[in-house]
Amino acid sequence: MWGTAAEKKDKNWGSVFEDDAYTFLGKGVDFKGKAKFDTSVRIDGHFDGQIVSQDTLMIGESGVVKGEITCETIISSGKIEGNIVASQKVQLLKPAVLIGGVRAPSFSVEEGVVFHGMCDMGVSGLEDVAPETGKPAAKFE
Repeated sequence: MWGTAAEKKDKNWGSVFEDDAYTFLGKGVDFKGKAKFDTSVRIDGHFDGQIVSQDTLMIGESGVVKGEITCETIISSGKIEGNIVASQKVQLLKPAVLIGGVRAPSFSVEEGVVFHGMCDMGVSGLEDVAPETGKPAAKFE
């Protein structure tokens, strides 16, 4: 459905969309504004604005998103300029480019991806007590 079988296998594209309802913004389509979805979304065109989804956002190699993204899962091989927040995971696949911040409990970057920004994986209280010693854990500043 989405490219070659090898592309699906290598990039995990197929499993997200095969059984679910989804929304698709195709190559050559430009959209500007705020979009809120309850289903999976795939973007191969250009989106400028804010995206909010309760599900998965996939950005194809030709996809470009400029703005803020809040989703459950974000999988991208396209270009993102802006901050992203995911409640589950962010996965950047070659040749993705991300210029902006990431906040997610799981963040993976494939070799060949360009990432310029900050990453927050939910670590809080670095001065928490170390379980083995009962003393404060290392503190980084």
